Amino acid sequence: MTFFLTGRRGLLACAVGALCVAPAVSGQTAAGDEAASGDKEVVVVSAARTSLPRSALPNTIQIIDEDTVDQQAQLTGSAVDVVSTLAPSFSPTREKISGAGESLRGRSPLYLIDGVPQSNPLRDGSRDGFTIDPFFIERVEVIFGSNAIQGVGATGGVINYVTADPDLVTGRWTGRLMAQASAANEFQGDGYGARLGALAGQDFGAVDLVVGGAWNKRGAFYSGDGRRVGVDGTQGELQDSQSASFFLKTGADLGEARRLELMAQRFELEGDGDYVLVPGSRAANLPASAERGSSDGVIPTNEVTTVSLNFTDENLFGGRLRAQTFYQDFSAVFGGGVFGTFQDPTIDPSGALFDQSANKSEKTGFRVDYDREIEALPGARVTAGVDYLADETYQELIQTGRNWVPETTFTSVAPFVQVYQTLLDGRMTLSGGARQEIAKLEVDDFETLFSYGPQQVAGGSPEFEETLWNAGATLEIVDGLTGYASYSQGFTMADVGRILRGVSTPGQDVDTFLDVEPVVSDNQELGLEYRAGPVSASAAYFWSSSDRGSLLVLRNDVFEVQRQRTEIEGLELSATWETPIEGLDISGAYAMLEGETDSDGDGAVDVDLDGANIGPDRLNLAVNYAVGPFAFRVQNQNYFDRSFDGDPAAGFDGYSIVDAFASYDTELGVFTLAVANAFDEQFVTYNTQTTRPTDNSRFFAGRGRVVTIGWQQDF
Repeated sequence: MTFFLTGRRGLLACAVGALCVAPAVSGQTAAGDEAASGDKEVVVVSAARTSLPRSALPNTIQIIDEDTVDQQAQLTGSAVDVVSTLAPSFSPTREKISGAGESLRGRSPLYLIDGVPQSNPLRDGSRDGFTIDPFFIERVEVIFGSNAIQGVGATGGVINYVTADPDLVTGRWTGRLMAQASAANEFQGDGYGARLGALAGQDFGAVDLVVGGAWNKRGAFYSGDGRRVGVDGTQGELQDSQSASFFLKTGADLGEARRLELMAQRFELEGDGDYVLVPGSRAANLPASAERGSSDGVIPTNEVTTVSLNFTDENLFGGRLRAQTFYQDFSAVFGGGVFGTFQDPTIDPSGALFDQSANKSEKTGFRVDYDREIEALPGARVTAGVDYLADETYQELIQTGRNWVPETTFTSVAPFVQVYQTLLDGRMTLSGGARQEIAKLEVDDFETLFSYGPQQVAGGSPEFEETLWNAGATLEIVDGLTGYASYSQGFTMADVGRILRGVSTPGQDVDTFLDVEPVVSDNQELGLEYRAGPVSASAAYFWSSSDRGSLLVLRNDVFEVQRQRTEIEGLELSATWETPIEGLDISGAYAMLEGETDSDGDGAVDVDLDGANIGPDRLNLAVNYAVGPFAFRVQNQNYFDRSFDGDPAAGFDGYSIVDAFASYDTELGVFTLAVANAFDEQFVTYNTQTTRPTDNSRFFAGRGRVVTIGWQQDF
């Protein structure tokens, strides 16, 4: 990396100081993480695609268990907010359905549900965070940093939502019920919300079945000053919306070692469209608000269907075979308007043509891997396999039936191999591997919208082939203290759809115009992990770079993709202390990020990454107390100020949010009380402050205090 020396030395000094002063560990910890239990050998991370325990993997990994997901979902309401709240190197969410600008370690994460990709890199509409209700999530696995373990998209890391797999009983149904009600800070009449969920299953012998449904009604959002939060009519809203989710998992045991399992889930989120935007005033520091009204067109929605069929043989020639075939259908409708880009005098010569877009993506694929020890080489293990993905994507203007982004098909075949070797009586693990991506993009001839010419663009089938490498080592230095070092490459596609739809030069063809060279990011990481007695702690220092990154740059009020070199480095610290007081533990986590990009194309980074491409530094603090039937948690998220070279208007004034949660377990069920933003802090969101910093219509405050009461009963 070629960062300015002051910044890099400062980060290195902080890292060295942290490692010398406090025990430190490679893995962020959170309430409910197995790190707090001290049992590090029983946790196998399914997203890592190996049967080795987490402690043998040279990565920063965070496991968020079911109880913590349930707890955080009452405070935040969505699966992506659960991760954003607990992982300090994840940028603050926008509190909208759009996740544009949200990043993990300054790069895009790959979202998965049981290993099935949810992200849509060919036309990134930033809606991949809302594809499942958290009620059906058993745990969340977060692998930090660029990697190609799961294929395309994980330049910032992997976020894998592992779905519910409850303990089933033969002869009777078991499961759980959930009901919640929420209210805005001053109990405004339109600020109420409700959430219901039911999950039930039974073991029928050779076959088992789990089914469930969840529903979430969100009212209007209010900021700390008691005003309605402005609605984003274009990108879509969480407030004033409803979501419904349906879940099914059925399996058949085909002997002691073999199992066939089908998972299917449907998620729908749709706005009610009861409010319209009232622009704010940045000069007067008055955020945008909302008033009763209706918008034209179809209300923004997310509709996602995910299906996977999994086969596992735990004893095939002495190893484990896993095979998965999957299907995902994704549709995201955005709000409309009389935008200049949509105008076409052949349809409406008045110049007042209303239209709106919808992203459509359909994925099919399979993944096969085989994992076994090598008897001839004690301590050696190899994982090998092949992945296939076919992604068909387009963006349609649904009012007039025009394609804004042409139908684009991406196919990828990727064989891979990963080798692990344990040494020193299991105290050291060496790992290394490679993945060969063989990919092809197919686009037929198409015509751009009238506002771009219109232009006749010849289709094409550009291809690329890329070898992605990784290597790492973990070493248990002394009992309880483990260090690791790793190098890994991840890749994604640039937003091909955004590039294709904006062709404005005559005579272009896809084969020569479209740069399909993937965004390959190199991630290097050093870390320490300490787990002994009442203390669990971690530290990780990382730096990553990509020669041809995919950067979102605002041009003429539209974000365009620019291929620029980017460099990012950061420090992550976390610690948990189980105090001498029974049931009381204290935890904290800190992340510091720096990023630069090459704005003038000379090969050297020279300008800070802006708020659309990197998050702020953050400190998380939490106190947990649980004795008998009573549990209590207070957590504090501190976002620190940030400035950006070259754009003083986009500076970020940090803020601090405190949440509280309490539960009491009775024979009638567990009763809960959750208070998000307990002190009713008035703040303006990170994205609002750092992206389009002069746009009064996108000047959004964050949500004020929200009180949620809940009940959950297992049966």
